[in-house]
Amino acid sequence: MSSLPPGQQLVAGEKWPLVGERTSGPRPEIWGLEVKGLVDRPCRFSLSDLKSLPVTRRIVDIHCVTRWSKLGVEFAGVSLRDVLSEVGRVSSARFVSFESCSERRHSSSLSLETALELETLLAWEVDGQPLPELHGGPLRNIVPNRYFYKSVKWLQGLDFLAHDRMGYWESDAGYHNLADPWQEQRYIAADIDKRMAKRLLETRDFSDLDLRGFQAGGFELNGLVACRSKLRDASFRNGQLRRANFHGANLSNAHFENADLTDANFSEADLEGANFCGANLQGCDFRGASLFGASFVVEDWQTLPQTEWQAALMSNVRFTEEQIESLATNQAAYLAKTLNKF
Repeated sequence: MSSLPPGQQLVAGEKWPLVGERTSGPRPEIWGLEVKGLVDRPCRFSLSDLKSLPVTRRIVDIHCVTRWSKLGVEFAGVSLRDVLSEVGRVSSARFVSFESCSERRHSSSLSLETALELETLLAWEVDGQPLPELHGGPLRNIVPNRYFYKSVKWLQGLDFLAHDRMGYWESDAGYHNLADPWQEQRYIAADIDKRMAKRLLETRDFSDLDLRGFQAGGFELNGLVACRSKLRDASFRNGQLRRANFHGANLSNAHFENADLTDANFSEADLEGANFCGANLQGCDFRGASLFGASFVVEDWQTLPQTEWQAALMSNVRFTEEQIESLATNQAAYLAKTLNKF
């Protein structure tokens, strides 16, 4: 089996892109982990308490839902199984909810069987160093072989449940509840009926709407207004989108292959994992957009004749150097080569 699930690309070895919130919410003076719900002995572990349990080290491949992967990361902490042994499992416990100390108090859940089978780790160390706050320190659950939104930053609670309680990313943001990267379980499509889809395509106004997974490939949508819309995993393949305005939209994992995007506005948009291969990007404004995991050319372009990787048109396109550096190595090399022509 390949080390990379389908649709993923490697970030440079030293990079670990920041996704989601950068800092936790109001933090307790002394960090602790509350374990509650269907356990025999609900309790609160301090970090010292956790570190007194058997330490487990695991090499984990990180796979972000926005199509970037970082391989071979060593985490150290205590296994969920060992914590559960300390508190005792009630037989009716079927799910576990991982609760964060974030501004929105977000959480994520797994079936308890899956969490244990995947050897979930409660980690305080990465590659021999304390886990940075930017990446979820002092404590983060690490779930191997699931998209990384299941690995909750600033872990402060475990709630063992008889029935599933979907977290923020799943219930509010539309992320798939199972999150298996090998099955590309990224999103659940929004419930859009044919009548509403027809009206949206006619009015060309998607502003502020949740349209994740929306299928608009091949349509003539010049002048589309989609400011602040949620268009995760939407498809605009082969579409006509000249002068479209996607300012502030969430377009993570969206598809723009071979679309005409002349003079489109992507400023301040979330374009993580978006695919622009073969698109006409002349005059596009990408300033302030997040581009981690985005693709502008096929992975093996450097080994192919130019006619096979179909260069995108990129005159007067607006990127910053920092944005280009955030891309996977081969994507950054392609943009550097292409943009130097203009």
